Amino acid sequence: MSNDVNSATSSFVDSLRWQDNKVPTEKNDELKQEDFFALLTQQLSFQDPSKPADNDQMISQMTNFTMAEGISNLNTKFESLAASMTSNSALQASTLIGKKALLESDTVEVGPGMQSRGSIIVAEPVEKLTLSIINDKNELVRKIELGEQTTGAKRFEWDGLDNNNEPVPAGEYTIKAEGQTNGKFEALPTATFRNIDSVNVNGSQGIIINTKAGAVRLSDVAEIA
Repeated sequence: MSNDVNSATSSFVDSLRWQDNKVPTEKNDELKQEDFFALLTQQLSFQDPSKPADNDQMISQMTNFTMAEGISNLNTKFESLAASMTSNSALQASTLIGKKALLESDTVEVGPGMQSRGSIIVAEPVEKLTLSIINDKNELVRKIELGEQTTGAKRFEWDGLDNNNEPVPAGEYTIKAEGQTNGKFEALPTATFRNIDSVNVNGSQGIIINTKAGAVRLSDVAEIA
C-alpha cells in the first residue's frame, strides 16, 4: 500500500516539474480517407498540364479506397457483434446447469429420491406398449405396461422399484421399448431426461451441454426441464 502511495506521489510531483523535452506524439501509420484525398490533391497540383490525370483512373482510385475503408469498418462491426453474441451465449449456457435435458438414449439413471423420466417415440399406433428396464447383468428388473397408444412421444416414469416393489441399486439401467401391432413386436426409440452437469460454448457448434450420457449440442436437445 505504501509503495503505491509513494509511486502516486512521485508521479504527481514529476508532473509539476518543467519538462525540457517535447512530449512525443503518438504515431499512427494508418492511412485514413483524409490522408488519401490530401495525397490526391498534391498529385493534381503537381501534375504536368500537358498530360493531365485520367479522370476514370482517379475515380477508380477513389472508389477502391472507399470500398476498402467500408469493408474494414464492416469487419470491425462484425467482430463486435460476434463478441456480443458469444457473451450472450455464455450467459445463457450458465443458466442451464442443474436442469434436465431430454436426450435420445437407451439408458436411464436412477438414485435415491430420483424420479426417472423419459419418452418413447411411437411412429404408428400400437395395441400394446411396454417398457423393459434391465440391469448391468442383463436381468429384467421392471416391466412397465403402457397399454394401447396412438402416435407421438409417450412419457413414462420409473420410481426406481423392481417388479417386487423393492428399490434397485442406484446407477444406469438399459431401457427397451416395444410396440405390439397385429401380434408383432417392434422396437421403438427412447429418450430420457438427464442432469446437465456442465456446459461450454463452441464457436462453430454453439452451446454444448454435458451429461452422464455424453455431450450434445443444445440445438439437438428435445426439451429442457
